[in-house]
Amino acid sequence: MKNKRIIEVFTAGCDICKPTIEMVRQLSCSSCEIIIYDLSKPCDTKECIQKAQQYNVKSLPAIAVNGILLNCYQKEGVSETELREAGIGQPL
Repeated sequence: MKNKRIIEVFTAGCDICKPTIEMVRQLSCSSCEIIIYDLSKPCDTKECIQKAQQYNVKSLPAIAVNGILLNCYQKEGVSETELREAGIGQPL
């Protein structure tokens, strides 16, 4: 399949972020490509830091779907409803 929904998950590499990563993995489908950026271990290319700055990530965990940062992390945390509304788990 050529078209994929790109899901970028920004974490601090801690136990608090693990449930968010697991939720995204459980909700994802064959149309989803998940990229995990652990900001506690920045990558050699600095892509993870550049992406976080590009999306204006202010707190972790944070999730971007197809280049758009979801605002669910600014409220009460990541919600399954908002992830589903972003299309996660639904074939393209």
